[in-house]
Amino acid sequence: MGTSKASVKPALKRGGPSVDKTSLHKLSYGVYVVCSKNAEKFNGQIANSLFQVTAEPPTIAVSINKQNLTHQCIDICKSFSVSILNRNTPLSFIGTFGFKSGRDIDKFKNIHYKLNKSNTPIVTENAVACLEASVCDKLDVGTHTIFVGAVTNAEMLTSDAPMTYEYYHTVKGGYTPKTAPTYESESDQKRKKQTEEKKNG
Repeated sequence: MGTSKASVKPALKRGGPSVDKTSLHKLSYGVYVVCSKNAEKFNGQIANSLFQVTAEPPTIAVSINKQNLTHQCIDICKSFSVSILNRNTPLSFIGTFGFKSGRDIDKFKNIHYKLNKSNTPIVTENAVACLEASVCDKLDVGTHTIFVGAVTNAEMLTSDAPMTYEYYHTVKGGYTPKTAPTYESESDQKRKKQTEEKKNG
């Protein structure tokens, strides 16, 4: 399995005056639960930076923060699952997988999931479809690793509409964890404050 090192540097200094970060919010994303395992330890996290790379053979790629336990699991296990969440997924469910660490809690307690042939967990709760992938390459991009996976299985679960990241922000009122590749401190801290005010109001 090859491992590539990113060598192309951005022309503009990160966060410079010529970079309007709000324009990046117009990129289209979904909301997914990405799961893997390390021996008998299961873990999963919310991810939005996931996309299809090729059709034949079907290949996907996902960006995972190196600090996350899921990163460690995928790096060791060399496989992962993806659950595509529906629009009605509760924020409490997203909070469990997106804002809590599997080092501290069992994220799969009281969650509907199944195991594939290699015992990798696949979350079925709130999912419209699920994918399984075997890591065939990875790219080191600094704070994150992009894992490229050959799709080994895919299944439709419901005909519900999938949640987009824009829907999560604008309709659900969700915000982004600091370890996400799309985290932007000012706007996400504002969303977090607004969400907490709604809860307390």
